Amino acid sequence: MDSFFTQQPVSGVFFQVVNATIGTGTTTRKTQQCIYYYVQERERDVLEVQTLAADNTFFGERLTISRDELLEDYLPEPQRSLDFARQMAAKEQTVRKAVARGDKFYRRGQTYSAEYEYDKALSLDEINVRANFGIGLCYIARGDQNKARIVFERLVQIDAVFEDEHKHLFNEFGISLRKAAMHAEALAYYARAVELCPHDENLHHNMARAAYEMGDATLAEEHLSSCLKLNPDHPQALLFAGYLRRQKWGEW
Repeated sequence: MDSFFTQQPVSGVFFQVVNATIGTGTTTRKTQQCIYYYVQERERDVLEVQTLAADNTFFGERLTISRDELLEDYLPEPQRSLDFARQMAAKEQTVRKAVARGDKFYRRGQTYSAEYEYDKALSLDEINVRANFGIGLCYIARGDQNKARIVFERLVQIDAVFEDEHKHLFNEFGISLRKAAMHAEALAYYARAVELCPHDENLHHNMARAAYEMGDATLAEEHLSSCLKLNPDHPQALLFAGYLRRQKWGEW
């Protein structure tokens, strides 16, 4: 096991045998219990551990341990690892199908049917990026800002939202927030993205637009300046900067 772990990222079900005392008085007796965990290596020598219930659902706090701690304190459970992998694959397939149906209904403008499908996906995977984006877009399309705000607050906590593979959905959601006059949310949304990707000129341009629509021309100018430092030929930023100058100095 030692040589295997030095070569491969760790992922699977492990267990610990713990001693427990049950009963009281004359009925007291000692017993042993197996506690099962799902272990996944997030980066080299940083392993995330979470307890598994009998039905392989997660519960309890996530812990971080090293490989040495895993080797010393935990034992592998190959059969349950295989069962868990199969169960997760089936769940992922169900989620993908629900999201695909949700996307189809959303494109048709059937937002209630889309919401139903996205909800099904989120019941199995509450941080699924596409389902969260989709259900948020449904709420915005229907003008339900309270529910859209709840989804927004969840989205900005999920780092994967801002990855390149979700760029199309990310942009659509940001534009939808602005068009729905949810300016504070749009500003916070782009601010979170800029934190993670400070060298993306398009994010700075979007931040400038959101800030301007929020009524903060100074912040808009700051982000336009950052955008143009990263890309001096950014066409939309150049036009926007010219518009702000004319407004500021009355150059009509």
